Amino acid sequence: MVELKYIYATRASEGTIKADPAQEAVLPELERIRQDLAAPPPKRGLFGRAPRPAPVKGLYLWGGVGRGKSYLMDLFVTHVSVPKRRVHFHAFMQEIHAGMTEARKRGVDDALAPVADKLVQEVRLLAFDEMQITDITDAMIVGRLFERLFDAGVAVVTTSNRHPDELYKDGLNRALFLPFIEMIKDRLTVWELASPTDYRQDRLEGAQVYFHPADAAARAAVDDLWHDMTHTPRARARATEAQQKMQQRGVGLPGEDGLVLKVKGREVRLARFRNGVARVSFWDLCGVPLGPADYLAVADAVRVLILEDVPRLGISNFNEAKRFVTLVDALYEAGTRLVVTAADAPERLYLEGTGAFEFERTASRLREMQSEGWGADG
Repeated sequence: MVELKYIYATRASEGTIKADPAQEAVLPELERIRQDLAAPPPKRGLFGRAPRPAPVKGLYLWGGVGRGKSYLMDLFVTHVSVPKRRVHFHAFMQEIHAGMTEARKRGVDDALAPVADKLVQEVRLLAFDEMQITDITDAMIVGRLFERLFDAGVAVVTTSNRHPDELYKDGLNRALFLPFIEMIKDRLTVWELASPTDYRQDRLEGAQVYFHPADAAARAAVDDLWHDMTHTPRARARATEAQQKMQQRGVGLPGEDGLVLKVKGREVRLARFRNGVARVSFWDLCGVPLGPADYLAVADAVRVLILEDVPRLGISNFNEAKRFVTLVDALYEAGTRLVVTAADAPERLYLEGTGAFEFERTASRLREMQSEGWGADG
């Protein structure tokens, strides 16, 4: 079994990645977890009962955005041979809630128990991207859930932008959440990835982020950006026409993560989401009845939004145009990076009809968001 540090070094020597001392320092810790997971299972006990797997201390990897946390986790997960799952933490918690709802419909008293038991049966490793607790319901569930996972020998590796002590900071009834924080610090190695470089920002620094017209050349350029920021294989980055139609219906490509945001009982679907980067069509976000709260949730959930196929705007698609303005405002205020393919330049997207004058402010913001260094502090 080739150690992760050698795989990393090979990729660096080939120019696939840029070697980073802060990232290299984490590799032995990931290798330890990998080796522990690969150890032979304990022998069966009396009466042939299968014992629980030996507990493996996982990792809580935290640090600023774009430092390579998700890349390191993907490198690790790819080279682990036990049953595993890698999932965005927000999407994972939505699945837990859905499973609990189904259990309640069956009359189960402890709705969390069957959901946790199913996870324990399916995986030995759970890898979470971007752990963040902002919801009181999640805060009340997550402690019990993780305790069951840890007791069953499921290893956890997670990334986060925050130190565990900062999770659910200032949240409602936070005192009830504090035991979970202590559990995290006890059961996982807490490691700060203190790289000075924001690689996600660097990938866009000086790069073209607004493409017009939205033709094959623009799509190919966006494919390359998507690949570079998400480490998605290029063969998968280029969607077929049928797959593009799937994405417009809110269905992600096989093997890629999607994200569904719950906002006041509504669902906001991001068909393609990975490493904090979302890729959607204009119609995904502006062709459906969404409002400011939905777009604020998107801006909060993603670091980079790739928005494709923005059409010319006017009276024929006035409602969609208004939503586009609201979306741009939300992204602008949050400092979220925006990559766009559009029918024309910002100033020529909305030339006549009600709202054309007001759109000049949106066009100005779109221009500003293309400037070098914009969003670096967002």
